[in-house]
Amino acid sequence: MEIDIPEIRAEVEAAFARYEQALVTNDVPVLEELFRDAPETIRYGATENLYGMDDIRAFRRARPSVGLMRSTERTVITTFGRDFAVANTLFRRENAPGKVGRQSQSWVRFPEGWRVVAAHVSVVAEE
Repeated sequence: MEIDIPEIRAEVEAAFARYEQALVTNDVPVLEELFRDAPETIRYGATENLYGMDDIRAFRRARPSVGLMRSTERTVITTFGRDFAVANTLFRRENAPGKVGRQSQSWVRFPEGWRVVAAHVSVVAEE
């Protein structure tokens, strides 16, 4: 299995960037599009455990749209073959001084494109 095939990694980097832009602008249709619409899709958030796209969709649609801006750092995207990737990043928000967020996503290529099938977000005290 090839790791980090340049053109595959570029595809996932573009999908990840699209997700990040949608996240900070609260573009709910794009956020929903980029998660696989299936009961097996999971998102563990900072304060919620979401099982299936119905839970994720309800969370996204009810979430406040203020205070979403953030900066990311140490983003690492690794592809495994042509159809699977993981993306990990740290993030910071001005409204959460002394805290650092961590985000992990598992991406799979489907006929409709790259989709997140599992995600985890947590926030911890900065060391």
